[in-house]
Amino acid sequence: MKVLTQLWRDELGFIISAELVLVATILVIGMIVGLASLRDQVVQELGDVGAAISQIVQAYSWSGITGHSSSVAGSEHIDATDFCDETPDEPFAGPVCISVSEPATSET
Repeated sequence: MKVLTQLWRDELGFIISAELVLVATILVIGMIVGLASLRDQVVQELGDVGAAISQIVQAYSWSGITGHSSSVAGSEHIDATDFCDETPDEPFAGPVCISVSEPATSET
């Protein structure tokens, strides 16, 4: 009985459980907003990396080489444009062809 009375009179920590629920709710809402923002920024950065990689010129060519007793014919590869390469990238714009959110669809 003494332990129960001591626990009842204990004023350390949270006084009311509603206070704990309020603080936990605020923390969870803050974490959701923060994680959503983190997700958007990671997608943005990965899109920027992908756009930078797509700007690398992958075309190459060399002409034929003739040595003392052998020769090698030339070769060529021309990098074809992707469907997203048609529009030039603007500074500080989002990555092309990457959408973080989908448009709303109407079901009728």
